Order: sequence, then C-alpha cells, then structure tokens
Amino acid sequence: MATQEILQKRARTLRKQNTRAEHYLWRYLRARRFGKYKFRRQHPIGNYIVDFICLWKKLIIEIDGGHHAEQQKYDEKRTIFLQEKGHKVIRFWNQEILIEKRKVLDNIWDELTKK
Repeated sequence: MATQEILQKRARTLRKQNTRAEHYLWRYLRARRFGKYKFRRQHPIGNYIVDFICLWKKLIIEIDGGHHAEQQKYDEKRTIFLQEKGHKVIRFWNQEILIEKRKVLDNIWDELTKK
C-alpha cells in the first residue's frame, strides 16, 4: 500500500478514536459553525496527520496530551515542516481545552481573523 493510502487510512482511524478534548473542540469547529470557517480533522499533510486544519487560512490546531512532553523533538521537527509549507501551527493541551474553553476558542478566533 502506498504511503498516502496508509496515512489516509490512519487518519480515518484517528477520527473514530478522538480524545475528549478533540471531541469537544470539533463540536465548535465542524460544519462551518465557527465563524463560517471550514475545518477538517485528522488531515494528512506530507507524512504527518494534523488534528485540525482550516485550509483557507492555513491554520493548524494541534491538541497535545501528556505523551507530547516526551516527544518534543518530534513535535518541533513536525512544526518546522508544516511552517515551511506555509501553515501557522497553534497548540493546546487537552486540559487547557477542557478547563479554559473560552480562552482556547478566543485564541483560535484571533488567529483566524488576523490580517
């Protein structure tokens, strides 16, 4: 199976296994509910799968759990790759989304509406 096919299959699996924080955020971002901006979730870019992306604004939202503390170098490499492709990457911790919901949504809105 080609690499792209493998990534797409993995993305479909991840969509079915989302975390509580991903599920919560997706309720706001899906179906153009967030200021009419269209988001995709678990979207492949290169050899990576990003949590959420607004293709029009080239904004990627990554949600990090506890395991990301151990994989900082991988995340940095990944972020550099995505930035080189012209994307803006913002990150939130799972707990941040669940506890500081309004702040997270405001931060996303600010990024989307920057000129």
